[in-house]
Amino acid sequence: MRFEVSKVLDAIEARLTTDPALARGVVDLSEVVRYADLDGGRPASLVRLGLLIDALGRYVSEESVPVYAVAPRALLSDADLTSNERMVVRRWADDGKVEVVPQIEDRVLEVAEMLGLPVLTRDREDRFRDRRPWVTDPGRLLALVSNQGGPVLVARVGRGEAAPPVPRSPLGERLLARVWRCPQMNCNTYGDGGDPDSPFADMRTFTSPVSQPPPALRAGAPTCPRHGDRLKDMGARPATEVFSVRIDGVIRQRFVVSEDKAVVIGRAPEGGGGVMLGQWLTEDARKWISRGHVRLSLRGGEVTAQDISTNGTGIRPGGSLDDDQRLTLRRDERRVLGPEDIVELYAQVHVGRSKMWATGGVVQPESVMSEAPTMAFRPVGR
Repeated sequence: MRFEVSKVLDAIEARLTTDPALARGVVDLSEVVRYADLDGGRPASLVRLGLLIDALGRYVSEESVPVYAVAPRALLSDADLTSNERMVVRRWADDGKVEVVPQIEDRVLEVAEMLGLPVLTRDREDRFRDRRPWVTDPGRLLALVSNQGGPVLVARVGRGEAAPPVPRSPLGERLLARVWRCPQMNCNTYGDGGDPDSPFADMRTFTSPVSQPPPALRAGAPTCPRHGDRLKDMGARPATEVFSVRIDGVIRQRFVVSEDKAVVIGRAPEGGGGVMLGQWLTEDARKWISRGHVRLSLRGGEVTAQDISTNGTGIRPGGSLDDDQRLTLRRDERRVLGPEDIVELYAQVHVGRSKMWATGGVVQPESVMSEAPTMAFRPVGR
């Protein structure tokens, strides 16, 4: 059972992010681990985060939906969690997968407001209304509730339908336009890498400036949420564009193209830093699509697609499905993508800006709980 739980936690880890461009909801980790009524189990269980992640995937009808989790420092030593779970939370914190703060206070609401994300909570809106009036907007608070088919998310305010995207707050836009540095040498989120001569230097994981989470605002000053120190403005943050991989009408993955890093998409790009499609492709598609098929780069506000494949890359201008309008890029050819252009690697294997597709197209997203042992997930009443 221990091995099965570890596999679930590994699956959950793959859905955690503090990257503002990728997160789809914000949660207080110390809250969700105590939803004991969902499985009738221990007072606290890290596996319950998987139930919430699965519910969010169903709510937005999309695969691989990342969650922004905030945890109070006390959770790292919470005796209701197993020693392995506490170790996992520490690793997630050190790797920048979750954000650890001295006290939760309003940090979950602050992140949600800055990033325009829903808060995944069971707290009622009247607890927050005076401090954050926006919580009364439809879809801004989503509650995890028991259901015969598994826990689901429902809107605390408004209809149960998924609400339209909410823009980031003006303050969030301003803070996310800059790169920040924490004076603490060992800060893995806003740090500069620490002492390069340290014997532990190779073991550290630091957040890229492109994917830095929003700073906390304390007394009007941008502050490191973990250490409480004021952050130094290091200049403009590289621009980004968020893209989605859509295969047979289903969004499989979102990814970020930034000014400082091009992204290779293909069957299995070398180096581990690209977008790997192989696990979702048919046999014919795997034969056609190269390991590294197309490279997307961002410069001066324009995204350029460059073919690096054997068989060529299709471009559908304006998202047109008319084959007479389809263009083909041959080896090393480039094209600046229009706002609604679709890159086609194979029939129904598409890449485009995420804002083009309103729905993920998934009826039943892949579950992170598929490896959960029976004793770890026993829904009440079943």
